[in-house]
Amino acid sequence: MATTISFFLALFINILSLTRSDPTIAVPDGCSGRRIHVRRLPPRFNLDLLATCADYPLLDDLCPYLANHGLGQPTHNRSRSWFRTDPLMLELVFHRRVLELPCLTPYPDLADAIFLPYYAGLDALRYLYGRDVNSSAEHGLDLYRFLRANDPGIWERRSGHDHFLVMARPAWDFSQPLSNDPPIWGTSFLELPEFFNVTALTFEARAWPWQEQAIPYPTSFHPPDSTFLESWMARVRRSRRTALMLFAGGGGISSTPNIRRSIRLECENGTEAPGSDGGYYTKTCDFVDCSNGICEHNPIRYMRPMLKAAFCLQPPGDTPTRRSTFDSLLAGCIPVFFEDQSARSQYRWHLPDEEFEEFSVSISKEEVVFKGLRIVDVLMRVPTERVRKMRDKVVEMIPRIMYRRHGGSPGLRSKMDAVDIAVAGTLKRIKARLQEVSA
Repeated sequence: MATTISFFLALFINILSLTRSDPTIAVPDGCSGRRIHVRRLPPRFNLDLLATCADYPLLDDLCPYLANHGLGQPTHNRSRSWFRTDPLMLELVFHRRVLELPCLTPYPDLADAIFLPYYAGLDALRYLYGRDVNSSAEHGLDLYRFLRANDPGIWERRSGHDHFLVMARPAWDFSQPLSNDPPIWGTSFLELPEFFNVTALTFEARAWPWQEQAIPYPTSFHPPDSTFLESWMARVRRSRRTALMLFAGGGGISSTPNIRRSIRLECENGTEAPGSDGGYYTKTCDFVDCSNGICEHNPIRYMRPMLKAAFCLQPPGDTPTRRSTFDSLLAGCIPVFFEDQSARSQYRWHLPDEEFEEFSVSISKEEVVFKGLRIVDVLMRVPTERVRKMRDKVVEMIPRIMYRRHGGSPGLRSKMDAVDIAVAGTLKRIKARLQEVSA
């Protein structure tokens, strides 16, 4: 395993050297307002962290998921689009993709934004599960000291307002109050005043900090060219939906009333075929048990059932958001949400609020848990024609919520994916913030 990691690190470093902008090469036309400078950080902030992939016994061994620049191993030997992707690797995936952006500049003074290739989620593991669990308030201070000491003009020019980074965990994991003594859970990175000006792209943002923005969890689908993408979208369109609704997840086994418990009870007690307008559902609810993480790196386990379901239930768990939301969209399965924090107020760049009702259904979890509203009754009242239009919209959205494979074909690059939309949103946000603070 050590040899594999060393090879991977050497390959990644080689790519970094090849893709960094040559100062003699002009930035292409059309880059006005889109120039990004990738800050060069010491390897302790990124590449060295990859070598700790097996250091945390409480987690799965993360080393297999470093392959293919963070996409993980292919699901089978001949696969070119499907990988066993771990969400924690998004920092690595995003870094690799940023290096392919057409508007990179080696000159920070000319940049509209500064990208920090800091693997914050991986570095957080030592505070969450490792030797520094009692020092979680220090997470990020080493990075800040470097930014202020090494070529400090890059930071001072705009007081960090033009800097952004990716944090491959929910923001809550980086939001422990500095006053907590002893520490409870999480690090205090996002509570440090030193980083209040930096835009943080996370899996789940809190409602109040302006600098946090949620971006999609990575699925296991990373096509290298348009042919693979279009082939998958065609399969999704023609897939026969034999289940009215599906829940893929765990939990809901306690006696305490909660939305997951209500969903499991409804699924277990309602497997008879409903009388839909189209007359094609063979069962009310399909349940894929993903307890104890058994689905996490095995997309076949849940993608096949999702392809056969009309609606996919997305109840909140430990936090409101779920990777399953994006798996269901990828499968053409219309998501059903039970609170706005699960998606609507989170992913506005990728799932626009003004289009939200065109591709999803919202049901109040309080109505289900405490007032006995049956989810199946709500979904059966959705007209067949509207279901068809909603599924068409879901399929249309697949390119924007997926993370295409690095080195993708020119045709695929012409379609904006999750990284492209995140970068565009970040540039727009930074511009607005700079105008605000200079007013």
